Amino acid sequence: MTGVESPAYVPGHGLLRGRTAVITAAAGAGIGGAIARRFLEEGARVLISDAHVRRLKQYEAELAGEFDGSVTALPCDVTDETQVRALFDTAVRTHGRLDIVVNNAGLGGTAALVDMTDEQWSRVLDVTLNGTFRCLRAALRAMKETGGVIVNNASVLGWRAQSGQAHYAAAKAGVMALTRCAAMEAAPYGVRVNAVAPSLALHPHLVKVTTPELLQELTAREAFGRHAEPWEVANVIVFLASAYSSYMTGEVVAVSSRHP
Repeated sequence: MTGVESPAYVPGHGLLRGRTAVITAAAGAGIGGAIARRFLEEGARVLISDAHVRRLKQYEAELAGEFDGSVTALPCDVTDETQVRALFDTAVRTHGRLDIVVNNAGLGGTAALVDMTDEQWSRVLDVTLNGTFRCLRAALRAMKETGGVIVNNASVLGWRAQSGQAHYAAAKAGVMALTRCAAMEAAPYGVRVNAVAPSLALHPHLVKVTTPELLQELTAREAFGRHAEPWEVANVIVFLASAYSSYMTGEVVAVSSRHP
């Protein structure tokens, strides 16, 4: 099967001009980093966070060189409630309000159920599902009086079955359900809550934890015969964060070239 080439990079159109955003797990070359760059290109002021302090500082410096004054960074481990509160308090204190939150933090891994330890299960659930809950709760508290938009990063594995991914798939299915319930509670505050569910977005972090054989197999399943670029996922998040999706809430949007 011959893959379709990736499309040309889409330039910014000022869709988020003047808005303030918090993006978790935004250090480096993965989806979070792509989201931060796309938001900045669309005119947003961005506070990026990540548990990896060194990578976070490096990426902040890189972005600051291109988008002077529009990006700041604060380390945050989403399993630590104190750090989560500090992240959102800092965003509001620095910018006066919070308009957009992207809950991108998640943790994967591969383990068969018969071999999976309680620690492996709990760690993935705590980062991926509980971490999203902590940040979502903090975001809603910050947005109750002002309104805003929250976008959670789920995964098509919340719908699809894949061996060795029971913990990650369960966590991402939980993120989907959390998104739908939160949307109903947030609507009276003027807050929209949606999620994206990427399939295969290739980046260096994924390559490190996935075998070439599995990547080739997953790529071949996609309709276009190629993986998504991280910025293609980020573009959908820009849409959900912008006024173009003003009547959407409680939705989980697949960013995939095949049906779940």
